[in-house]
Amino acid sequence: MNSDVRDILDLERVPSPEVTKDTFLQTKKKSFERAKVSKRPEGMHREVFALLYNDNKDAPPLLPADTALGIGTGYKQQKARLGMRKVRSWQWTPFTNPARTDGAVFHHWKRISDDTREYPFAKFNKQLQIPSYTVNEYNTHLRTNPLKWSKAQTDHLFDLAKRFDIRFIIMADRWDKANFDTKSVEDLKERYYEVIGILQKIKGNPEKKVYVYDAEHERKRKEQLKKLFDRTPKQIDEELMLLNELKKIEARKKERERKTQDLQKLISQADQGDSVQNTQTARKHEKKFYKKKIHNQPRPSKLDSVVNAVETAGTGIKFADLRGSGVSLRSQKMKLPANIGQKKAKALEQALQEFKVDPLPPPTDEISNSFNELRSDLVLLCELRTALSTCTFELESLKHQYEAICPGKTLNIPQSLINLTDRNKANDNSLDVTDTSNSQSGNG
Repeated sequence: MNSDVRDILDLERVPSPEVTKDTFLQTKKKSFERAKVSKRPEGMHREVFALLYNDNKDAPPLLPADTALGIGTGYKQQKARLGMRKVRSWQWTPFTNPARTDGAVFHHWKRISDDTREYPFAKFNKQLQIPSYTVNEYNTHLRTNPLKWSKAQTDHLFDLAKRFDIRFIIMADRWDKANFDTKSVEDLKERYYEVIGILQKIKGNPEKKVYVYDAEHERKRKEQLKKLFDRTPKQIDEELMLLNELKKIEARKKERERKTQDLQKLISQADQGDSVQNTQTARKHEKKFYKKKIHNQPRPSKLDSVVNAVETAGTGIKFADLRGSGVSLRSQKMKLPANIGQKKAKALEQALQEFKVDPLPPPTDEISNSFNELRSDLVLLCELRTALSTCTFELESLKHQYEAICPGKTLNIPQSLINLTDRNKANDNSLDVTDTSNSQSGNG
């Protein structure tokens, strides 16, 4: 690059050294001096050794200094930077605090250029606006039992509130016990906020919120805290023991409930298996029986079994009663039990849509109970419609059997039953909870 510039400027080139094999392969040997690290004596702590020596092996300072052991080499400056500007002069001047009313004069150092400025700490003196009342207002609205609170006591209370900025602990301490009855902190708060609330209602200031003070609740709270603080170690141990026993009882209760649920599931599964097996066996016997004596004996009616099924399921839905310990939501009362099948839940949802009922109403106590009763009645309605359709099918089967046994004769079904049958068929499209096992057994 240097030779090109010299050629452009028509300057003489600097003779470059001749590159030979020896000069090309020659390497410079760099000498690395290994830093000598002072070894910490055995048995000496690292912090003590760091106080005695550092990396440069400087002697420890005789006096504490920021520059020792490398401190001060970072953000702290070791030398003062003196500017060339003129130093501003300071003066010992008197001043008054505008927040004080006694006219006290104090002195402090102050820059001469800041003579016109106000005392900066006066802005922190915030005064509370304590409302006042007239004699007419007191006699009309604020008068109470003179044995409890007289006008002199109320005036003394508001005077203390202005002097001590509503610090009720100090106000109770400075209460004039020589001329008035002794008042507690709760008594002072109760009377003060009572007067403030009445004055706000009289003067019509809607912006400010009326504070209601419950003195009795505060007294009970402090009494409970005092009892809690005055407990002996024996009482504390007894309370801990009772809490541990309560946890064990709740754990055992949950375990019993879990075992009960598991047992109920096993029983329900066994009942379902027995019912399926009994149904299959009954179908086989019915087929053999019908093949042998179809013309001699009519088919047995299922009306009794349907009525028994409706009576057993006629109670509707049994919702859980949340009376256990702990916190629970009101919406859990409206949760369907686990024994409600998917098909029945779907039919219930269709019924709610048919009657235009909100499926998720606000879970208040009254609405929850009414909503649960409504769903229970809807399930019962579905069961009754299922029983009605089964009875209708039985009537049709009996009619055909009668006509087959007695040729030329017709079995007349009452008109009331026909009307119920037609009404049930009209509602079958919206509500259908008929179980597949029941339909198969009916067709068989």
